[in-house]
Amino acid sequence: MADSLEFEALWDDFHRVVNMSSAELAAWLKVRDAGEESEPLPERAGGETGQHVLAILQKRRTDLTEDDVEVMRRVVDTVGELVDAENEPEPESARDTGRRHRLMTLGHDPLKP
Repeated sequence: MADSLEFEALWDDFHRVVNMSSAELAAWLKVRDAGEESEPLPERAGGETGQHVLAILQKRRTDLTEDDVEVMRRVVDTVGELVDAENEPEPESARDTGRRHRLMTLGHDPLKP
């Protein structure tokens, strides 16, 4: 696993950018995957990364695996690329709403304070 200081910084960054609780993320993943005719089993709702983020939120630091740490890095990097935390606007168009929904599958709701 990453050295202690690097891991602590990643842990803090991950929990800063993932601003949805595990319950909020689980509910969002279920809604996101709900279809008119069918939907996946609740524990399989959402994409692979969304499910992995949800699993990480439900773990203690000491229980994280190398795969978890890699997903945490990817999520921090992806959210950082897509969000301007200082000037985050409310969605004004379908494109903005689509971006918000993509971020929410990673556990980040840009409209949440």
